[in-house]
Amino acid sequence: MSDKFSQFVRERQYLQNVSPATVEWYKHSFKWLRTENPSEQELKDAVIRMREKGLKATGCNSAIRAINAYLKWIGSPHRLRYLKEEHRVLPTFSAPDIKKILAYQPNPKNRYQRRLQLLILVLLDTGCRIDEVLSLKAADCDLDNLLFTVMGKGRKQRKIPFSFELRRHLCQFLVDLHPEQLIFTTRHGKKTRQAKCTPGCEVALPSFRHYHTRTNTPCIPAHLFRLLSAQGRERALGRIVTAWREAMLFRRKEQVNERTVLAGLW
Repeated sequence: MSDKFSQFVRERQYLQNVSPATVEWYKHSFKWLRTENPSEQELKDAVIRMREKGLKATGCNSAIRAINAYLKWIGSPHRLRYLKEEHRVLPTFSAPDIKKILAYQPNPKNRYQRRLQLLILVLLDTGCRIDEVLSLKAADCDLDNLLFTVMGKGRKQRKIPFSFELRRHLCQFLVDLHPEQLIFTTRHGKKTRQAKCTPGCEVALPSFRHYHTRTNTPCIPAHLFRLLSAQGRERALGRIVTAWREAMLFRRKEQVNERTVLAGLW
């Protein structure tokens, strides 16, 4: 990486306190630029190379966003236009698929099958991002108050509630863990890393595909479990609102009947 690129990244890192993931994003995006002060034609050639390498419109727009920030920083008059993105219906699990996942019983002697099952249950129950869950430590689980303490995007810490049923699975898994130990670790005690997705591969962890094969469910990226959790919460909220409305209507009918009886007495 050239001097100007390095200076831009250092200023963002130390003056604006961007996260390490953002720093890596800048470095990866600047690999498409061949000069420090690109012309309009060189910028167009960079986008063409992205497309020729197989990047989708969303991936190109991600790199374009970082490149435009750099162009503004150096005072260049040029800007890259964003590509038009496709809007597709995201894949989700059906109700029978979720029942299969909940009914799946991993081998009790295989710690990694139990770890993967717990990971999927946490994703479904809480709607957390996959990296937030992989960064959880035993001390971040408040089993008494049913709360996770997660560090999300933008280095923002937040509390996430979980269910009584998930607490039962957590208690069985956390019994031998040190408070500062990561919950979902590798065999060497390090953080489990997401696999780099290749074209046609839509798994976030190497063992996800085998899990979907064993449970006979569609292979869905781990980050889409947030969508499933949101849909479930929306349906639950809808049931609560419906029950509340029915209770209010019933109460109003009772009040009308009481007024009618009182009017008849007078």
